[in-house]
Amino acid sequence: MKKRWWWIWFAGAMGGQAATPDAATPPVQGLQPLTEQSQAARLAAELLTRYHYKAVPLDDAMSEKIFDRYLKSLDSERYFFVQGDIDRMQIARPRLADAILAQDLNLPFAMFNLYSQRVVERFTYARSLLKEGFDFRQKESFKYDREKEAWPKTGQEVQDLWRMRVKNDWLRLKLAGKDDERIVEILDKRYESALRRVARTKSEDAFQVFMNAYTMAIEPHTNYMGSRAAEEFDISMRLSLVGIGAVLAAKDDYTVIRELVPGGPAQLSEQLKVGDRIVGIAQGKKGAMTDILGWRLDDTVAQIRGTADSVVLLDILPADAGPDGKHKQVPLTRKKITLEQQAAKKSVIPVADGETIRRIGVISLPAFYEDFAARGKGDRNFKSAARDVARLLEELKVDKVDGVLVDLRDNGGGSLTEAVELSGLFTGAGPVVQHRDAQGSVAVAKAANVAAAWDGPMGVLINRNSASASEIFAAAIQDYGRGLVLGERSFGKGTVQTMINLDDIAKNKAPAFGELKLTIAQFFRIDGGTTQLRGVEPEISFPSFADMDNSGESSFDNALPWVKIKAADYAPRGNPKATLPTLQMRHEARVKTAEDFQFLKDDAAEVASLRKKNSVSLNEAERRQEREAQEAKLASRDRQRDAVKTDMPGAEAKPATRRAIQDDGLQADERNLSSELAAEKARKNARDVLLEEAANILSDQVELLKHQAQVAFSNKPVAPLIPAQKSRPAPDPSAVR
Repeated sequence: MKKRWWWIWFAGAMGGQAATPDAATPPVQGLQPLTEQSQAARLAAELLTRYHYKAVPLDDAMSEKIFDRYLKSLDSERYFFVQGDIDRMQIARPRLADAILAQDLNLPFAMFNLYSQRVVERFTYARSLLKEGFDFRQKESFKYDREKEAWPKTGQEVQDLWRMRVKNDWLRLKLAGKDDERIVEILDKRYESALRRVARTKSEDAFQVFMNAYTMAIEPHTNYMGSRAAEEFDISMRLSLVGIGAVLAAKDDYTVIRELVPGGPAQLSEQLKVGDRIVGIAQGKKGAMTDILGWRLDDTVAQIRGTADSVVLLDILPADAGPDGKHKQVPLTRKKITLEQQAAKKSVIPVADGETIRRIGVISLPAFYEDFAARGKGDRNFKSAARDVARLLEELKVDKVDGVLVDLRDNGGGSLTEAVELSGLFTGAGPVVQHRDAQGSVAVAKAANVAAAWDGPMGVLINRNSASASEIFAAAIQDYGRGLVLGERSFGKGTVQTMINLDDIAKNKAPAFGELKLTIAQFFRIDGGTTQLRGVEPEISFPSFADMDNSGESSFDNALPWVKIKAADYAPRGNPKATLPTLQMRHEARVKTAEDFQFLKDDAAEVASLRKKNSVSLNEAERRQEREAQEAKLASRDRQRDAVKTDMPGAEAKPATRRAIQDDGLQADERNLSSELAAEKARKNARDVLLEEAANILSDQVELLKHQAQVAFSNKPVAPLIPAQKSRPAPDPSAVR
């Protein structure tokens, strides 16, 4: 009874503290925790305190960490809460742990409801400002990065903050050529959409935010996933789902078809096209039609997906029809859809060296995917990154490539098993990575390949977003001396997670509790070091747009430290670094005269400089001057590009004038769909300067290795450099990310 009194008092105190004097602000209907959520939270806490690699008791100290992270999750830029809210919420700081243990989540839900109320107040006020317009002659500035700013203290401070935020939104559109009437229309719709999102928020949303505040207060890569989020994660790993083969997007209140998957039911029906709007869904040809106008996108998707060979009936408003246009109903039979666009792909880049043309094969791998369920059932055709790459390597041999470049840029990881097996395709049999569990026991994961699938020159291209399994692969290639690593320093995630289905543990008959992605081990390189915190350092570095201080593992305040253990028993396969001085010299000489590469370097430096700024001017003349200077710079680049004749691959597809996309002031769902898709296609087809240079470096390596037999690659083991170490079997292969 006492605990319940606390949250009732808290909720009441919160509800009476409006920070803006807007009596017209609609009240928010508060969300309530479900019984199963309280039970799931308690079960998750038991697992986290017992089995996490960094097991931490759920005590008052942890409660304070959860509180701080929860606030940051809700209002990281400090736009919504005021200092008075923060002061009154301090009552919850030591009690969030008790809320989990006592299975009473009313207190964290009260905090979430207050946040929702403040969001409604702020955007309601923002809409009111559109009636007045703004004077852009004033000397004002807007701080857009507010993470380290103080919380607003008064209603007036809140109003000033939001006046400047709305003024900046207006000015961006004005500079992009929109007139005042159109600007008001765009912004009013934008702010109204924000209000609708609040109205559509569900109890599961609040619960997931709170639970992740708890899990990530322990360590950055432990996460809670509700049933729907867990399903999406599973889809991303197996690269398949049962549905209609359409990529959907939310636009205004509509669910819009953004893309048709080739060979999927939607595309084969010839009844649907990009831009069509789904306004109703029925299960079966004769099922009752449900109006989905205004639905959340994830709710719509859940209704469209289903079991294989079942029928879903769609009520379609064609793309070229007005709001009152004629509808048509399209029945579709659900099928298994393979997400091939997210699978490994190959290409060949010809590199000219005088009269010699070398062919560099490129394998682009977006993720280390694996269909765990199919593999567990013994399905010989289960989806697997390593199997796909093995097939592509055979195709590249047929293509008679001279070297292979594995592109892992933006690959955030995936299956640990796939990382090990894929490494073996290039190194042959032997240790790939070491694991240490919470008890300190070390295991060695080994590639089982008898021989490498590719024993020729190879390299790995990484960036700051290459993480986890990507880092295992890049580190193994580096430690074996099997190839060169190029690009940026990687993310620095050296931990192993496994998925725990809470419903299985609770023996629930239906999904209710969600899943826990739990950190169970730390992985180490075969040389004894770890990628944790420090990442993988490339042998040759490229210009980076990443904020190294505020991205990657080192940006987390509770990341595990870098440590070193005993090296595994392995033998190098070569010594590509012997050619590194020559490769570096050639690289620097080449890019010095490569205009696009220098433009990229300049842009990276400019981004780094802009990152130090924390504000923009709200004076129209000043902003317009900045914009005109940027446009002049881009125009000058276009003229330089047009004056240069190049035989570089892809140059023939380059428009005569390539202008960077200017800030149009719009959000993604506000842009014309056809224009957005065209821009997306242009980005995909644009010349990849970094990939080209990586291919050049590998081409140089091919030449040098032909003339330096002493550093030629071999899969025949040489004498071990380090003493043998007793190894244990690798952990459960289901460990991911």
